Amino acid sequence: MKNFFDNTEIAFRMKSDSELERAFFLFKMIAHQPLVRIGTAVTNFAIRAHLPVEGLIRATVFDHFCGGVNELDCMKTVDAIHKAGVCSVLDYSVEGNETEEEFDSVVARTLKLLDFVKEKEAIPFAVFKPTAMGRFDLYVKVGEGKKLTAEEQEEWDRVKLRFDTVSKRAHDLNVALLIDAEESWMQDAADSIIEEMMRKYNKEKAIVFNTLQLYRWDRFDYLKGLHDRAKKDGFIVGMKLVRGAYMEKENERAEELGYETPICASKKDTDDNYNKTVRYMMDHLDDLSLFLGTHNEESTLLVLSLMEEKGISINDPRIWFGQLYGMSDHISYNLAAREYNVAKYLPFGPVRDVMPYLIRRAEENTSVAGQTTRELSLLSAERKRRKL
Repeated sequence: MKNFFDNTEIAFRMKSDSELERAFFLFKMIAHQPLVRIGTAVTNFAIRAHLPVEGLIRATVFDHFCGGVNELDCMKTVDAIHKAGVCSVLDYSVEGNETEEEFDSVVARTLKLLDFVKEKEAIPFAVFKPTAMGRFDLYVKVGEGKKLTAEEQEEWDRVKLRFDTVSKRAHDLNVALLIDAEESWMQDAADSIIEEMMRKYNKEKAIVFNTLQLYRWDRFDYLKGLHDRAKKDGFIVGMKLVRGAYMEKENERAEELGYETPICASKKDTDDNYNKTVRYMMDHLDDLSLFLGTHNEESTLLVLSLMEEKGISINDPRIWFGQLYGMSDHISYNLAAREYNVAKYLPFGPVRDVMPYLIRRAEENTSVAGQTTRELSLLSAERKRRKL
């Protein structure tokens, strides 16, 4: 499959000249680790001190990586990118919930969001994080198989009910539901609930999707085991494939506590694990549905080649490609121009509350070798093309 992602006219046709310059400036800044560290510290200080910086943040990094402060605020972006053939996944990116009231509030917001997107072809997915529905430490305790107190058992039952409430509404509305992955030491408990939801609601098609972080060397075997159970028990597995977002934290914890790190030994091992999993899912599309969450051109081209080789329609509903808003437009829009199923993750929420997400985006871009360099080279090429 020929690489067609260098077409910057298509990649950036949604950006005005000023938006192109802003993107170039932001990625130039992100390319320098010291600047990211300083900028993060200054931004955190300004927010904690309640300095009037929201306007500046909104005009720069927020508007580049986020869709808006609420669902309606996102619709201008949703409608604009849909005209270019790209769908949206609205992601309420406020983090750090700890109380039952906050968890119940997330359920209410997610149900409202499902109702909101039901009538919108441009938004075929909803999404949430497991820790938006329950305490992190409770997931850890359940995953480790420790005995819960009576109070904790009641709390865990409420967590499962929240998952079920949202999954049932997604099923009833026929809107697919992506559930993000988090740290490995809480993920087993989340996996167990999500599998329950698949058994209940994925009988005819994939409504509930789990997420595999394939920088973890154990995830391929987990998928094969889940697939075996799905064939035996008659349900479809929906899976979003990503490389992962907590590598430094995972390695540090493994070293500190003296257990084998769950992270692959090298970037190449991660890429091989990712592509092996892609091939497995593409070989079993009768039982598996794939949401390819990646900014990696090689992995994307692999799926395109396998689709062509197997005679799979370019808009087969079992295969979606997804990238984060504000990143990898060369993949998203060039795929959409050829009518593949493409969706952008579109974070939203109050500016101050979304800052932890934005800071993580900046830090991830800084740490991923080649990602920022690729973005800058494409932006530079488009700037030159427009000047000519």
